[in-house]
Amino acid sequence: MVKFDIKNLNIWFGSTQALKDVSMQVLPNEILSIIGPSNSGKTTFLRMLNRLNDLNSHFKMNGDVWFDDEDIKKIDVELLRRKIGMVFALPLPLPLSIFDNVAYGMKMAGINNKKTIKAGVENALMRAYLWEEVKDRMDESAFKLSGGQQQRLCIARTLAVEPEVILFDEPCSGLDPISTAKVEDAMVKLKEKYTIVLVTNNVKQAARVGDRTAFFLSGELIELDKTEKIFTVPQDKRTDGYIRGKFG
Repeated sequence: MVKFDIKNLNIWFGSTQALKDVSMQVLPNEILSIIGPSNSGKTTFLRMLNRLNDLNSHFKMNGDVWFDDEDIKKIDVELLRRKIGMVFALPLPLPLSIFDNVAYGMKMAGINNKKTIKAGVENALMRAYLWEEVKDRMDESAFKLSGGQQQRLCIARTLAVEPEVILFDEPCSGLDPISTAKVEDAMVKLKEKYTIVLVTNNVKQAARVGDRTAFFLSGELIELDKTEKIFTVPQDKRTDGYIRGKFG
């Protein structure tokens, strides 16, 4: 059983080809780290998994992408995005209280029972490693939280709607080392229940948390293997060069 099965994927934005003939699988309950220099296609690949690229009027794609044995093009897009949540590089809390930020997605999904919402909010904050820091501040504005706390709040908001997959697009790019460590700890714990795809420009982060790592370059998948192998005995000299900081 695989979570995503991708075959011969090509993506264009207008006349610019962003991904070229990518074939790979994402496995259940793994953290798949995706590394590569800027403009290598990492974020385009990530946004393809829950069809966020569709919002771009110049987007065009061919190839096969299957999610849990279903063609993602045939899955209702709202349902797909509920199953495949996304956490962005910059935390984007809503102009609401801490509690209402996490409850927002549940209410949008039609959950109205106050006890259910309260339990769901608390559970999501615990899984995002944030509950102990905010349990006495639930009515405060989310904007009063630090950057690292805001990012974990966004993770909690994603978790509250019970997705199956969480996509992380450089979630620690603006965070200090302590906040980064807390987000990474949360990711490692979350893979027990969720499948995680992490795009990161920090190769050390990919090495720390990834079960497998994919290296993208100029829109092509150059190499995909167990993280330990990618970082010790890569098969392609371009992978080795990128990891060693020779370019990128």
